[in-house]
Amino acid sequence: MAERLSLTQLHQSSIDSMASSLRSAATSRLLASRSAATTTKLPFSSASSLSFSFSTSSLNLRASPLIHQKRWSVNVTNRGFSTSASPKCAASDPDQLKSAKEDIKELLKTKFCHPILVRLGWHDAGTYNKNIEEWPQRGGANGSLRFEAELKHAANAGLGNALQLIQPIKDKYSGVTYADLFQLASATAIEEAGGPKLPMKYGRVDVSGPDQCPEEGRLPDAGPPSPAEHLRNVFYRMGLNDKEIVALSGAHTLGRSRPERSGWGKPETKYTKDGPGAPGGQSWTVKWLKFDNSYFKDIKEKKDEELLVLPTDAVLFDDPSFKVYAEKYAEDQEAFFNDYAEAHVKLSNLGAKFDPTEGIVIDDSPAKPAPEKFVAAKYSSGKRELSDTMKQKIRAEYEAVGGSPDKPLQSNYFLNIMIVIAVLAFVTSLVVN
Repeated sequence: MAERLSLTQLHQSSIDSMASSLRSAATSRLLASRSAATTTKLPFSSASSLSFSFSTSSLNLRASPLIHQKRWSVNVTNRGFSTSASPKCAASDPDQLKSAKEDIKELLKTKFCHPILVRLGWHDAGTYNKNIEEWPQRGGANGSLRFEAELKHAANAGLGNALQLIQPIKDKYSGVTYADLFQLASATAIEEAGGPKLPMKYGRVDVSGPDQCPEEGRLPDAGPPSPAEHLRNVFYRMGLNDKEIVALSGAHTLGRSRPERSGWGKPETKYTKDGPGAPGGQSWTVKWLKFDNSYFKDIKEKKDEELLVLPTDAVLFDDPSFKVYAEKYAEDQEAFFNDYAEAHVKLSNLGAKFDPTEGIVIDDSPAKPAPEKFVAAKYSSGKRELSDTMKQKIRAEYEAVGGSPDKPLQSNYFLNIMIVIAVLAFVTSLVVN
């Protein structure tokens, strides 16, 4: 570069020195740039990850969403689900979200893992503290549950199974954050089990490392000394109220509790001894893979000793404020579904940082058929074709009363004309008489 410059006044040695310095600086910048590019382009799965020592035959796919588990261990290896960071402020891809939802539906059909996927989403979101403004210190739905530091919390015992189940979906759809995938799996499980349609939004940003995981102790316990006080302490901290506490408790209509993990429940009952999936445990309801209001009915009736009732379940009919909603939901499933849907969506958004800020909505409902266009010839009689003049006249009259080529009338056009004529004839006859 220096040799091209017209600097003949400079000594040749000064020119050589300058050129050498420029080449050295350029080389340093190029190496730094390549290093940065290499870092940002590393595959998500290339970072260290965790693998869990559970065999397929021993997977428990029926854990309760709320229950506080006690014992669990993991083996750290370089295989399994990824604990590396998702890019900050990386919104999930809408098309990949839709495809991931379809894959989750297929997973549910073969693994019957509805309860544990609900619990996965809840436990990622349920660490939220409304008194902390900073993200991610406030906790909530931010994907932190994928890290060992949080997975080893006693309340999250067994959730390694859920991560093993959905990690292949995460690998397939790298454009979906863990925070979104956890909530997508939870909502899809509710809907596929017969529950209400949940108006979810996505675009949650993942935390970047285990140092951003919340401290242990933010999730509810199953058998505290004062169940009502404990539930309120936990859920009020999240910004939820008594109605939402009771509605969310209704998700215990799904799942089973295993004594070897939580210390609660029977080893098996007549409802769980044959599975599906790994047999055993004690369920809250007879049909523990069906989402309905039977949880409230069964607790209220207290007739079946084969069904589980935890202290935090029984208090819903003992505490005066909780009882109002529990009684209502036992009698009115539609009311339960409406309140549950609202509470579930609110829980899934707690503490989340969205990109874009308004979130992403995926609509998987069938498309509405296009309205039938107006065709004047359809109103001709017999085999005689209408003249162009008559078609234009009919069309003008049609549009005059609210119709258009792309907007059919809500009622029969010609019937309306006949009614108008009849009314006019009747009025005329009255006037004449």
